[in-house]
Formats: sequence, C-alpha cells, structure tokens
Amino acid sequence: MNKKSAKGKVFITGGAGYIGSIMAPELLRAGYRVTVLDNLMFGQTSLLDCCHEPGFEMLRGDARDERLVKEGMSGADYIIPLACLTGAPLCDKNPAEAKGVILDALDTILKFRSAEQRLMYPTTNSGYGVGEAGKFCTEATPLRPVSLYGRLKNDAEAKILGAGNSMTFRLATAFGVSPRMRLDLLVNDFTYRAVNDRFIVLFEAHFKRNFIHVRDVAKAFMHGMDNFDKMQGTMYNLGLSDANLSKMELCAAIQKQVKGFYVTEATIGEDPDKRDYIVSNEKLEKTGYKPDVSLDLGITELLKAFRIIKRNQYSNV
Repeated sequence: MNKKSAKGKVFITGGAGYIGSIMAPELLRAGYRVTVLDNLMFGQTSLLDCCHEPGFEMLRGDARDERLVKEGMSGADYIIPLACLTGAPLCDKNPAEAKGVILDALDTILKFRSAEQRLMYPTTNSGYGVGEAGKFCTEATPLRPVSLYGRLKNDAEAKILGAGNSMTFRLATAFGVSPRMRLDLLVNDFTYRAVNDRFIVLFEAHFKRNFIHVRDVAKAFMHGMDNFDKMQGTMYNLGLSDANLSKMELCAAIQKQVKGFYVTEATIGEDPDKRDYIVSNEKLEKTGYKPDVSLDLGITELLKAFRIIKRNQYSNV
C-alpha cells in the first residue's frame, strides 16, 4: 500500500496515450501519486519507466469497466479522463466506440465520483469549427464543430462543467515528442514528411489552426491543480498565442530548419478537414499560465526524434 502523498492522488484514464505519457511522469516528479487506467490498444510501453516510482499504479483495462474505474478513483483527489478515440478520422471510423469511450466512460466516472473529487478534462478547440476571418475565437464564441469528434468532445465538456468542481481545457492541435508518439498530428506529420519525403502537397493551404506542445498541455493541467479553487467552474483555450498559423505558414516554419523541403499547393481537390479558425488564449494566460515550448523549438525536437523514428507506425489510424 502506498503512503498518502502530501500532494494527493491523481487518477488518469487513457494515461498511457500521447498526453498521458508525458503527464504521468511529470505528476510523479511533482510529488503526486498517480494511478493510470489504460487498455494499451496501441501496444505501447510508454509508462515503463514510471514503474520504478512507488507512487505509481497501473490498471490495464477499459475506461468503461466500472470495477476498474471505481478502483482507480478510490482515494483520488483529481480525476483526469484522457481516454479517448482522438481525432476526427478515428472517430469517423469507429463512431459507436468513439461515443462509448468519450461519453459513456465519462458517465461511469460521474456515477461514482464524490463531490469533493476534482475533475479536469481536455476537450478541443476543434469545436470552433470554421471561424470568422481575422476574428479570434474566445471561450464565449459559439461552438460549431465540423466533425463527430468535435461534437462528442463538446458534449463531454458540458457534462464535466455541469457536474461541478471541475474545469476543462480546449486544446489546440498538439505537437512534439512523447513516449507514446503520434505522427498523425499536423506539425508532427508535416515535419516527418519534410525529413523523409522532402516535399508536401497542401490542400486548402490557407486554413488556419492553433498549436500547443504536448509538454505544455501537461504543464497547464498542473497549473490548474495549483490554482484549482480560483480557476474551477469554466473552460480555457490552451494554445500558443503566437502560433495561429495556416498550413502554408507552418510549412514555412519547418523550411527554416529543413533546407530543400519543397511545398506546393494543389490546384484541385480539397481537404476533408474543414477546420479553419484562430484562437485567443488570453483567459488562461491571465491566470498566470505561460507555455515553455515554442513552435520552432518543437520542430527542432521533432527533427532529433526523426533520426530515431524511421517508419510511420505512430498514429491513431
């Protein structure tokens, strides 16, 4: 039996995923006890190093398994439901499973959660869908998701905030290296193509999106824990304020570090992903949060990683 940590216990579903594989070790280093529930559907071993920590517990199974959820939640001060079929393509491929993992699993948590247990949730700024040209999306902007993934995450956010003693982060498109790596994320994908293909053909290259490093996602959650009483009860956009970029602008940033990367725009065809918006992160920044990793530093990090990763085996679809 673990001794009770002064900082308390965190229960994370999906904690061996792209974000959780960064977050769990950071929480352990900060002095929290961490229990992860994950079915390891991608065969990942991303939390092996955590096994050395006396405050770490691993439960292998489904986030909808009531027995395992109750076990993991027992004594938890914070609950972070990361379990998700993440991204529009994966949700479109498995719509019933997506609803189950995103919404039904959340209902299980809410069924057994005590009023004192603090709930923190990553939703997505994909919910803004298609924004207005030149106008920043704030937390007050109407949500207009253009994918099943966006709709499910919006519904989950409403459940979380409606339950009380909670907060949500509307994540920008994440990037950067994680022990459970993903190459299907835009920055990671484009940088991989720059290194390995040396060229890319863009569809609707003017579509804009906001970005955030995966380590700064973990940092935001820890910031929320440190300031929970004053931050709880609402949602926060979480992204880099200087990284509201079009796909063409993102490629230009990669070209600064990858010479000979050829970029062209298709004259016919269209991108099935219709998201196009810019986002204000001012609300979160006013709480004292400041991200650490710029887009340029993230690209540098990815270029190092791609000397190790040579096959596109790290994605969600």
